[in-house]
Amino acid sequence: MPKSERNIISAQMEDILNAMPDGVFISDVDGTTLFVNRIYEQLTGFTLGELRGRQVRDIVAEGGFDLILNPEIVREGKPVSRVQTLRNGKKLMLSGIPVFDKNGSISLVCTFARDITMLDAMRDKLDEQHRQIRQIQASYTQIEEEQQRSAQPIIESSAMHGVMRFISQVAATDATLLLLGETGVGKDVFARHAHNISPRKDGPFLKIDCGGISESLIEAEMFGYEPGSFTGASQKGKAGYFEQARGGTVFLDEVGELSMPMQTRLLRVLQDGEFVRVGGTRACRTDVRVIAATNRDLAECAEKGTFRRDLFYRLNVASVVVPPLRERADAIRPMAMAFLERYCARYHKRLTFMPSALDSLERYNWPGNVRELQNVVHTLVITAKGTQISPRDLPSSIPGEESSLPFANEDFNGGRPLREIMADVERDFLIRAIKYHGSVPKVSKLFMLNRSTIFRKIRKRDS
Repeated sequence: MPKSERNIISAQMEDILNAMPDGVFISDVDGTTLFVNRIYEQLTGFTLGELRGRQVRDIVAEGGFDLILNPEIVREGKPVSRVQTLRNGKKLMLSGIPVFDKNGSISLVCTFARDITMLDAMRDKLDEQHRQIRQIQASYTQIEEEQQRSAQPIIESSAMHGVMRFISQVAATDATLLLLGETGVGKDVFARHAHNISPRKDGPFLKIDCGGISESLIEAEMFGYEPGSFTGASQKGKAGYFEQARGGTVFLDEVGELSMPMQTRLLRVLQDGEFVRVGGTRACRTDVRVIAATNRDLAECAEKGTFRRDLFYRLNVASVVVPPLRERADAIRPMAMAFLERYCARYHKRLTFMPSALDSLERYNWPGNVRELQNVVHTLVITAKGTQISPRDLPSSIPGEESSLPFANEDFNGGRPLREIMADVERDFLIRAIKYHGSVPKVSKLFMLNRSTIFRKIRKRDS
């Protein structure tokens, strides 16, 4: 290169460095600052006047920034990249390179600095979002698994075999299914089961609580609405359940609670397969399977005029009565065990029922049906202190087996030595323990008694 051109470049070198988009920091091999450009001043808040002639190690010691590249580059003789944090919290990506003289020795270290504070913050936010997504996915997986478990009816009861056979037959068709039964018998479980074994199992399953949505909102919730059709309506409009469930199942829970106007709208859907959004004029075709449930006697309601007779006939294409829990007592034990397993998994506990506790559950009448049993087991798992649930742990509403104590009330008035009474208590306890555990050796080990002592205490009263 001609000398004149080199002179021009040398004369304008500072302008060239100031025109660069990255910060530039130049130091000698000893770490003395020689030059910083304007971008570096803007990035760091340091001026050239403050830094020129200063040792980079001194700036680190004063807390200006947390690390430097100069010593490592001089020692290794090759480029180095690191992330530097400034005193104001800003993060810079440093890329330092050695500059060699004619003899091949390092004469300068040139460091380029780029602000990555926003990138670092975005990375942290992305990491946090990924963590939240994983957490949500795990929660959804747990919820889905619980729903799958709860959607599997327990049919050990002989009373339920006929119900399950009927539901299986109807589920294979698109016929409307009507589930009848008392509150809490598990009609929603059978509705979801019918959906899961139907040809529509891959479609949505949407439940509408006909008794839990206010009269002013239920029409919009079921059939959707057009933009701005009423005060507070979304300007984009909204699809109702019958649109959202396309290709799947709509479950109308407590259908007997619907008002007469809503019964009329529902009749049109079942009869013509179409509906009109609130505020709309265009009829929309629907492609859903309808399952309805109620604890009311709809035939009687139709006779009284509180339920449309024609709607009742449309719903009553295939109806089945889910029997109350008191009529399927043989299902109580397996249900209790299934609920115990579910809630133990949720709360990371290991619990078992004592046989006497299960006996008490089977004797109870369960006016609240399956829902009451589920809530009782849920409470027991939460409040349990040991590893076994005994009759004493059950709610006071569930009476346990009367304990036949080995002494009479008259004994409180005296007449028998305490030693004799306690011997009877020991004998009764050991007999019950052997019955519970099934063997004398196990009782001997658990209660640290010789087998001969156990036999002696049991036979002593008989001698």
